[in-house]
Amino acid sequence: MSPTPPARRLRLGLPRRMFSQVLLMQLAIAAGVAVLATGLFLAPLSKQLDQEAMRRALAIAQTTAQDPRIAEGVLATPPTRNGPVQREAERIRHATNAEYIVVLDRHWIRWSHPTPGEIGHQVSTSPKEALHGNQVMEIDQGTLGRSARGKVPLYDADHRIVGAVSVGIAYDSVRARLISAIPGLFAYAGGALAVGALAAWLVSRRVQRQTRDLAFSDISALLAEREAMLHGIREGVVALDRGGRIRLLNDEARRLLGIGDEAVGRAPDEALGEGRTTDVLAGRVTGTDLLTVRGHRVLVANRMPTDDGGAVATLRDRTELERLGRELDSTHGLIDALRAQDHEHANRMHTLLGLLELEMYDDAVEFVGEVVGDHRVTAEQVTEKIQDPLLAALLVGKATVAAERGVALWVSERTWLPDRLIDPRGLVTVVGNLVDNALDAVAGTPHARVEVELRTDGPAVVLRVRDTGPGIPADQRELIFTEGWSTKKPPAHGKRGLGLSLVRRLAERQGGTAAVGAADGGGAEFTVVLPEALAGAADPAQAGGGEPLAPAVAAEEDAR
Repeated sequence: MSPTPPARRLRLGLPRRMFSQVLLMQLAIAAGVAVLATGLFLAPLSKQLDQEAMRRALAIAQTTAQDPRIAEGVLATPPTRNGPVQREAERIRHATNAEYIVVLDRHWIRWSHPTPGEIGHQVSTSPKEALHGNQVMEIDQGTLGRSARGKVPLYDADHRIVGAVSVGIAYDSVRARLISAIPGLFAYAGGALAVGALAAWLVSRRVQRQTRDLAFSDISALLAEREAMLHGIREGVVALDRGGRIRLLNDEARRLLGIGDEAVGRAPDEALGEGRTTDVLAGRVTGTDLLTVRGHRVLVANRMPTDDGGAVATLRDRTELERLGRELDSTHGLIDALRAQDHEHANRMHTLLGLLELEMYDDAVEFVGEVVGDHRVTAEQVTEKIQDPLLAALLVGKATVAAERGVALWVSERTWLPDRLIDPRGLVTVVGNLVDNALDAVAGTPHARVEVELRTDGPAVVLRVRDTGPGIPADQRELIFTEGWSTKKPPAHGKRGLGLSLVRRLAERQGGTAAVGAADGGGAEFTVVLPEALAGAADPAQAGGGEPLAPAVAAEEDAR
């Protein structure tokens, strides 16, 4: 037998849904405002009705005191029930609907009263102010109950005070007027509350649609999850508002772009400066997986507009992937060169074997010496002029690749580079990119030649790479340094158009420049200046010689 499920407890409190909570809060606010407005209106209304009743009582008293028969009666007749003063006062009282009109002399003796039995007796409240010539308005308690009173002095024909006139308006009538106004006031307040409730319901429905009927706790959890996701993913996220200003940056975006929280609220042009990265974020460059360079990093950017008129851009770091891709391209080139060398080596071995079988030993020795000497001359030519091992190894390898592609790779006679580079890897990247581009430009052309010049000028290093290719048109000499611009077919691992951009960025990062012009005799000449590339003073000694590297000579002779 299954156990009886526990009874559910009734939970009191606000509902979970935002729609219901907003509706209840707005209804409470609307009701509170209606009650407050009603109270604030009733308080001055009560005071206003009191003032109106007192002014009315004072006006009746003034009118009564102006009647000459009242003063004459006080002076000429005794206070009796049927005297002229009582008759005149009662006439006025009935005509004005006053509660009472009391006429009294200077000894406080009543000459008129709604209750005739009170005539001839002293009044219950002091008339001193009126007997001294002052007019009085007040709410007071008398023999007839609480009333709004007006008291004025009574003058004779010689303008002497002979008594006073006191008029009272029943306070119950004032209260009745106030109470009679309350239903109408509540009706207006109820109407305003109904309109407020309808407006609250419409606003709550809009909130319900925009928040997809989520609870406050759900929204709070979503915000916490968003913050955790934005700052935890390894992609940069930049959110922009409808005005194109940055409104959100996650940690990875700050790292990739090299900016901080000061960029929030600013346009990309102001926060990042001019460049392709800024154009991509601002939406001036459209497309998917757009390549851009920021500092020394290669980025892939995508921009997606949002429903509110803004946009969200994502940034991925492709620096390592691009480096690996270039290394892969270089490896493929070296493999092709090694494959060709293996084929050439087999031919040489067959030649050597034939010479030995024919017992032509002297010729065999001479043949082996020539083959070994070519490779030794190549390495010696490079290391004599370029003492940095990384650059020397790079150019020896490029000479081999150039020879297999039928290109003569020369080292200029002006070349001299000591082993004191501050950033040899950066210069290797620059030289490698420029030489690869030059080899691609001249490959397959007659008498193809690439010349590399590396020389020092104080602490600066000047690099020039010349080729005999078709050259760069004048209108494209700045465009070729733009990220993503290339005339070549993209490789298998990704996109082209980054090499020259990286060259310029590396040069500018060291305070230098990178430019392209026309070489003497045709072709292109790239010039890179690195002002602070060397540590210590430069050695003025320069190695002589301007002969082509040995494998390139052989390749050129074979091509001819």
